[in-house]
Amino acid sequence: MTLEPRHARAVILSLALGTFGIGVIEFASMGLLPYYAADFGITEARAGHAISAYALGVVIGAPLLAVIGAKIPRKQFLIGLMGFYAVANLLAGFAPNMDSFMAARFASGLPHGAYFGMAMLFAADLMPVGKRAQGIAMVITGLTIANIVGVPLAGAIGQNFGWRWGFAIVAVICAASALMIARVAPATPRDPNASPMRELGALANRSVWLTLLVGSIGFGGIFAVYSYLSAAMIDTQAGPAWTIPVALSAFGVGGTLGNWISGKLSDWSRFGAGVILLCGMIVMSILYTFTIGNWVAMSVAMIALGSTAGMVIPMQMRLMEVAGEAQTLAAALNHAAFNLANAIGPFLAGIALAEGYGWTATGYVGAGLAAAGLVFLAIAWLDSRRPAAVPA
Repeated sequence: MTLEPRHARAVILSLALGTFGIGVIEFASMGLLPYYAADFGITEARAGHAISAYALGVVIGAPLLAVIGAKIPRKQFLIGLMGFYAVANLLAGFAPNMDSFMAARFASGLPHGAYFGMAMLFAADLMPVGKRAQGIAMVITGLTIANIVGVPLAGAIGQNFGWRWGFAIVAVICAASALMIARVAPATPRDPNASPMRELGALANRSVWLTLLVGSIGFGGIFAVYSYLSAAMIDTQAGPAWTIPVALSAFGVGGTLGNWISGKLSDWSRFGAGVILLCGMIVMSILYTFTIGNWVAMSVAMIALGSTAGMVIPMQMRLMEVAGEAQTLAAALNHAAFNLANAIGPFLAGIALAEGYGWTATGYVGAGLAAAGLVFLAIAWLDSRRPAAVPA
């Protein structure tokens, strides 16, 4: 399905606009938490349940929708997922109480993983052989740009005009993505051999599970640090209030650079890219511990740490090689694994903080998780060398 470069870029732009919208509200909802907590008259601790509800929706929806959508043409499936995401966010913006808001956030999470997985597969198929990873990187760039521009902007809108506008604007962005996909994406015939049972076959594949473990544990190293960045800056008085969004945006800058690097590395070697990125994550997490208390140094550390966030790309490429005919489910599970990392990293770092080890503990927990991911990557590599391994 290789297209001429100009047409392929237009299609990938329409897909990246969707990942941009998802990325904006996934991260901005954390910054908007105090505002909707006050609006609903609840504690911030209870308001945080909406973030957990979204993550639960991602974990449940990714495999479920991937199996359901096995027999649906990819173009129509992507349009449906993005349209559903737009409506769910619109409902969140109009939610009259916390219960309905949580239900809307759970619903928003359902198409998240399936959309990312399908969009990355679609983009890879548009690119010529040897550049498929770069197609995936361009789709993921929407997510990293969201951290640079979208998240700070959504936070400013929520602070000045009300938190509901943040969700409403994302609904418009996602609706625009659905319309663009409908207009520029090439028609994709339904796979006559596709079936839910064939997709579920990925769950019996050892190589698939090892790859998912690398992402769900190793990538937790980034979230162990990033999730507590704002709190660490406030508690250590690292700088004025305006420096916090600067440091958060710095992570997005690093992520954008890292996606480009990761795309190149992944086309060279899946395992080689994974080793380089995880080793970088270990080193950057440890170096971060020496910057705490200085907002300039912390921002630079975020650029460096963000540059390793392209880990999703070699893992996606590896899954495409080992998942066989279960491509849709494997791609969706990949993003569910990275959302699981979003839960594991902050949870373990939170335990270390509760035990009184201080803000440097987040960096050491991050390095430990990245090292654990490196161990699973080594096991996956050794497994791939066995004669009985699933062929690429």
